[in-house]
Amino acid sequence: MSKYEYENADLNLKFSEMGVSDITFVSDIEQRSYKYPWTKTIFSDCLSSGYLCTVANFNDKIIGYSIVSISKYDAQILNLCVDKDSRRLGFGEKIMDLLIEDIKSRGLNEIYLEVRSSNKKAISLYEKKGFELIGVRDNYYRDPNGREDAKVFFLNTKKIGYKQ
Repeated sequence: MSKYEYENADLNLKFSEMGVSDITFVSDIEQRSYKYPWTKTIFSDCLSSGYLCTVANFNDKIIGYSIVSISKYDAQILNLCVDKDSRRLGFGEKIMDLLIEDIKSRGLNEIYLEVRSSNKKAISLYEKKGFELIGVRDNYYRDPNGREDAKVFFLNTKKIGYKQ
């Protein structure tokens, strides 16, 4: 069992380090989830760059994943996704909990992420986990109608009153 493996008994959810053999499944979820999805090459590059790449398995099926860039000072969540058929069941929150704990276990307390301004469900989850809006990147994401703003969020897990 690798250091990334984690089991949550109430959801029978298991986490493991993403491997090259997982990219096809992860890419399929990505393709079904976004209008402008990452390619298999991007996922492969993330693996080879040493990013924290994790898959979430439910009943031996990959139902979600995350990609995190870790630096000496902070972490940036680059991608977090749950398959459409597995949404609204608490899996996104469990993935986020694992990421926050994993990042903290590495001695880091500052976490950043960007999200489409229109992604209200994701924004709600991030705010529930203690992330605070710190800025907006104008016209950041491609959109069928042109461009869409990105909201930039920040979490400091050492902030007084922070509770996961």
